[in-house]
Amino acid sequence: MQFHDHGYVSADPRVRPAAGTGIDRPSELPDEVDVLIVGSGPAGMLLAAQLAQFPSVTTRIVERRGGRLEIGQADGIQARSVETFQAFGFAEEITAEAYQITAMNFWTPDPKNPENIVRTSRTVDDPEGISEFPHLIVNQARVLDYFAAVAKNSPTRTTPDYGLEFVALKVGEGSYPVEVTLRHTTGEREGSERTVRAKYVVGCDGARSAVRGSIGRTMTGNQAMHAWAVMDVLAVTDFPDIRTKCAIQSEHGSILHIPREGGYLFRMYVDLGEVSPEDAGAVRRTTVDTAIAKANEILHPYTLDVRSVAWYSVYEVGHRLTDKFDDVPEGCEGQVPRVFIAGDACHTHSAKAGQGMNVSMQDGFNLGWKLGAVLEGRSPESLLATYSAERQKIAQNLIDFDKEWSTLMAKKPEEFESAQALGEFYVRTAEFPAGFMTQYEPSMITGEATHQGLAKGFPIGKRFKSVKVTRGADTNVIHLGHHARADGRWRLYAFADTDGSSLTEWAAWLAGSEDSPVNRFTPKGADLDAVFDVKAVYQQDYTAVDLSTVPPVFLPRVGPFQLIDYEKVYAALPDPDIFEARDIDRGGCVVVVRPDQYVAHVLPLSATSELTEFFAQNMLERAKVATA
Repeated sequence: MQFHDHGYVSADPRVRPAAGTGIDRPSELPDEVDVLIVGSGPAGMLLAAQLAQFPSVTTRIVERRGGRLEIGQADGIQARSVETFQAFGFAEEITAEAYQITAMNFWTPDPKNPENIVRTSRTVDDPEGISEFPHLIVNQARVLDYFAAVAKNSPTRTTPDYGLEFVALKVGEGSYPVEVTLRHTTGEREGSERTVRAKYVVGCDGARSAVRGSIGRTMTGNQAMHAWAVMDVLAVTDFPDIRTKCAIQSEHGSILHIPREGGYLFRMYVDLGEVSPEDAGAVRRTTVDTAIAKANEILHPYTLDVRSVAWYSVYEVGHRLTDKFDDVPEGCEGQVPRVFIAGDACHTHSAKAGQGMNVSMQDGFNLGWKLGAVLEGRSPESLLATYSAERQKIAQNLIDFDKEWSTLMAKKPEEFESAQALGEFYVRTAEFPAGFMTQYEPSMITGEATHQGLAKGFPIGKRFKSVKVTRGADTNVIHLGHHARADGRWRLYAFADTDGSSLTEWAAWLAGSEDSPVNRFTPKGADLDAVFDVKAVYQQDYTAVDLSTVPPVFLPRVGPFQLIDYEKVYAALPDPDIFEARDIDRGGCVVVVRPDQYVAHVLPLSATSELTEFFAQNMLERAKVATA
């Protein structure tokens, strides 16, 4: 954490000074806003927290509930999401209160006595070391609390406007072309309506999204005709793996068992079996007592004595997807999108793959920095079209995976080739549910793989996978990627050649040439690193890196006192050596990383014109930019 750059801070440094729209922020929802977010779920709250980093942007988030969410349905936090929490500054805090999944056990019928279940395999949750971050279980409500705190403590002082529900919208002309009708749901004005005009609207209002309907988008897909009861309970049991994630298959059905945070609570997804087409929703009236009895039947010879039920629901597995995530009609690709949808408003699937909240948050992360860049005048409006283009495909991949996983979970034990088959599938596909199979295709913000061989371990289009390095100024060993914050900036990681000469030449060009991205696209009067966070990584041990000879672009002057930022110069460790761990060419290279942590490009240090041309696709000249 860095602070004091604007003067001495004695209070909580996470509470940043109010700036821009955060100064004297009105408590009442204004008549005109830049971005109106509808819904304060995972996608909406992350989006609000991201936009809160752009002081000149007026963002408001409306929520029909009268206050914060108290009990959330989602609870699985994949490692990719924890990486995202690190960027927002609360990964350590939320990990401390969460349950950490380190293993998953599999139970099947006992071949000697099929009425009983026996443990048939144990698996490590992340056998390949996909991420240094853990797989967590924590109430969705707490995730929202953390994002709310980030938004509130940011320069814009963003907080939700509770007690307002979306009614309708229409897109017209003018500076604030989207007219939104809202209705008060609480207090003295309950039932009354009002209008707000916005430049952009984002519907994060769930599977029954009214925003989606207002732009004529519909969900398509199917029901799997299989029902599950889900319950968060406090219970006494002799089942030995009650504090370990388990997939349990018996002759009487299946259970997906997930321990919850706090040491006592756990969640069970209890198989209610096939649902007839004539059921007409009757299965949803299954009582919690029936679900508990079914769980005891599946768990035999073990017993479950439920003492308290914190939450209970019944759902039928369904997989549905919206064809497009914005309001631009087919055949009108040059049109600027004004209305977007995110999270469950775009895609729905079963809860058992633990992906709903996670993918929804990545929707918000993808869109947030793009809206901020456009509204601050740093990028053209055409950037916004990449949101639907990128995220719709990811949602389809999720649904395809979830169909396979939920089908396997619903299978009868005798339908598997072996008792270990489900566990083997879990291990074989671990990268997908962990959130790391996303790979964006070439576009105006993702380059071609022409020079991928220079850094094979940083695949273009995939998330930047961190490695430990030594910080040159203070010799602290840290993860290189953990320093990046969700602040809307691009990262340029310059990996040095063996003797550093090519790096020095590249750094001189970056700082001195009018054609370099730093000089072309950084607003006049802004800090040198306001748009591009440029870091150097040397091959040598830190003792061989002399800060007095490091090019000044890696030691930028920042803040009103023009202090030196010493946290941009790093050296490789002997083990792990980042150059070896990520197969980085010893001749050096530049790895470009987007504000949402995905690798955008890999280029040689000599490819200066290619670097500038890449950013010329997605940024505006600094003369056109208003300083935030």
